[in-house]
Amino acid sequence: MHLVETMAYAGHKPWHGLGNKLPRQQPMEVWKQQAGMDWQIEEAEVRYVTGSHNIGAINAFPQNKVLYRSDTKKPLAVVSTRFQVVQPGEILEFYRDLTATNGFELETAGVLREGRKFWALARTGQSVTLRGRDRVNGYLLLATACDGTLATTAQFTSVRVVCNNTLAIAVGQGEGAIKVPHRSQFDPERVKRQLGITVSVWDGFVEQMKALCERPVDPDSAEALLRRILTYAVPNAVPVVNEHAVANVRALIEGGGQGSQLSSSRRTAWGLLNGITEYVDHHRRARSDDHRRDAAWFGEGARIKQRAWEEVTRWAA
Repeated sequence: MHLVETMAYAGHKPWHGLGNKLPRQQPMEVWKQQAGMDWQIEEAEVRYVTGSHNIGAINAFPQNKVLYRSDTKKPLAVVSTRFQVVQPGEILEFYRDLTATNGFELETAGVLREGRKFWALARTGQSVTLRGRDRVNGYLLLATACDGTLATTAQFTSVRVVCNNTLAIAVGQGEGAIKVPHRSQFDPERVKRQLGITVSVWDGFVEQMKALCERPVDPDSAEALLRRILTYAVPNAVPVVNEHAVANVRALIEGGGQGSQLSSSRRTAWGLLNGITEYVDHHRRARSDDHRRDAAWFGEGARIKQRAWEEVTRWAA
């Protein structure tokens, strides 16, 4: 089952092998069409019928509104009248000046869950090679949902080329992302100012990655860290270690993971971190690859990776 409704990409084929391939540096209008983001979210009053369907009265419910697609007329969600809609085209427009003057380049964009969620991901042009072979590139992800499941979220992200692992890069005072709740108006220029589209965030992240490459990890320390990070919550009880996840990650860091034999990774804190991110991005149980990627970007998978980053960097300091 695919969550992806439509998608376009430039460069390498994305995680599920679907989507419309584009040449690099296409105009924004081409991206909108090929990513299936050239429609609007429309609004209508919520109405309901009382009594018999033949002679019943039609009533309005003014506190809520129905959101639907302008192209197919399919319903997307019922939300409060205070809900501020962000249009699919706005997500791509966010990148127009960044691609024109800041060296950014769109790489993927698309629509999930029949139009309820949409995103775009762009290369920032920033990159580093750790210990001569382990390349990591910088990206900026912008996503939103119209069904209340996701605030409009701008997130710097790194992608490790050897295994396509993704990891959020903290913005400002340790924040993982800039989030605009749907009760507020989305102001793209303000979000860009909050992100601080500069090299400073990336430079700090590079220094932390290099420090992790230099920090050796013995098997006992690795096991202890994994058992702290890979847990699941139990109501009214202490978290329980996810033994299945621990075993999977242990196998990845001991040689089974892509890039695990590189000098940057072998028996280092960087290798431990990447064992966890590879597990979350590529191996964690999910109904489909799309569900796993959705969780790795926005859901429980993203939270596991954030916890891993915090634990491993604190331990390695």
